[in-house]
Amino acid sequence: MSSLYRSIEIMDTTLRDGEQTSGVSFLPHEKLLIAKALLRELNVDRIEVASARVSDGEKLAVTKICSWANKAGYLDRVEVLGFVDKGVSLKWIADCGCTMVNLLCKGSENHCVNQLKKSPEQHCQDIRDEVALAESMGIGVNLYLEDWSNGIQNSPDYVRGMIDALKDCNIRRFMLPDTLGVLNPLNMLMYMRKMVKLYPDIHFDFHAHNDYDLAISNVLAAVLGGCRGIHTSVNGLGERAGNAPLASVQVILKDQFDARTNIVEGQLNEVSRLVATYSGIAIPPNSPVTGENVFTQVAGVHADGDNKARLYCNALLPERFSRRREYALGKNSGRANILRNLDELGMELSPEQTELVTRRIIELGDKKEVVTQEDLPFIVSDVLNNAQTDEKVKLVSYMVATTYEIKPMAGVKLEINGNVYEASAHGYGQFDAFMRAVSSIYTKELGRQFPQLVNYAVSIPPGGHTDALVQTVISWSWNGRDYRTRGLDADQTEAAVKATLKMLNIIENERD
Repeated sequence: MSSLYRSIEIMDTTLRDGEQTSGVSFLPHEKLLIAKALLRELNVDRIEVASARVSDGEKLAVTKICSWANKAGYLDRVEVLGFVDKGVSLKWIADCGCTMVNLLCKGSENHCVNQLKKSPEQHCQDIRDEVALAESMGIGVNLYLEDWSNGIQNSPDYVRGMIDALKDCNIRRFMLPDTLGVLNPLNMLMYMRKMVKLYPDIHFDFHAHNDYDLAISNVLAAVLGGCRGIHTSVNGLGERAGNAPLASVQVILKDQFDARTNIVEGQLNEVSRLVATYSGIAIPPNSPVTGENVFTQVAGVHADGDNKARLYCNALLPERFSRRREYALGKNSGRANILRNLDELGMELSPEQTELVTRRIIELGDKKEVVTQEDLPFIVSDVLNNAQTDEKVKLVSYMVATTYEIKPMAGVKLEINGNVYEASAHGYGQFDAFMRAVSSIYTKELGRQFPQLVNYAVSIPPGGHTDALVQTVISWSWNGRDYRTRGLDADQTEAAVKATLKMLNIIENERD
């Protein structure tokens, strides 16, 4: 599509409407840090940071933001929601050092008559008085027409009457909210075109809500209809189902509609994570642009296609957002996935070694949903450094059990040089019980000295979670010599068992 649209202004309301997400409350210093990130790093055109008269803590937060913004040259981009209350909100805003109010008035006759208990004429006069007072105080005014979406559908004459009565006032923007999220892209497009046709000189903003999961679609329809400004929130935070998420709005406007914004895309991911940290609302892993998994290819055929001709890439290249493409390792991995990860780590393996590593990853993938790139060096080391070509000691089966306030118990069945032995024992932990059972087989059944465990170390790859691969490295002493073996598994006890089996096979081969 040709460059049909002017630059679209982005007003982010994470710190006001986004804070109306259930359970979200930013502390003053958190609000300040988010405001700095939005304006200085992400380059959002405007930010709405609070509602007037909420609390002393909110007043402190707005004061801190405005103080910083004034020194940094961003004060004209900071806005506060205010009310038609004979100057009470305006005084609160002025006390904070803010110079812009987003004045909330009624955009539907239903709200005007049944909530305010006033006629449209009375409400218009109150708004005119409030705008005049703001002008006398040096405060600029944007006007929210609350419930505009229902107003334009059910009382269009009221909406037109309001704008006709107010368009000669010193109002910079008329902001049109879909307060209850009731619009769809088809009627949104129709209504916005109607507004722009009737009032071509007015700057209209659109404020979407996501109750029907149509916020982004409605934003695009609003832009197509001639809207000049869009309201967003980071990660889609907002009341009920939330607002239009900033990252998604940005990339769709740019890639699908060739619209221009001032957003610095390379900061979207970092700001998204900052807001997630302070809000306590996690980013879904499949969220476009910012989700953990959205630049991860799982199927091996995709990695193969990317290697040959970038066949599985679109315009959403991860580098745009200071991220990188990843190729998941697991039971669906192909050789291409593994080679891509090895190459990124600077590791070179022979085809035979790659095949061994591939089989091990598939085996681990059956136990663990995702095998990460950070796991890969552990896996390579496990496969190559500890491979046993002649397995004379085999674990037929084992069972470990633990119960509260009862010492763990293990039952073990080993095959040693073709003969099967069984033993059970209690211990101070699951692995200790396993070791005591194995030691019993060697000392009582075979009459041999069992190796002494000298050191036991457990580690997981950096950033690992509860399902991370566990590497267990055990040092042993036997017959005057020292040995070190390692095991790798998603289960810590299983990893230690594997390290033990490798040690037993080493000494069995040396005995021969």
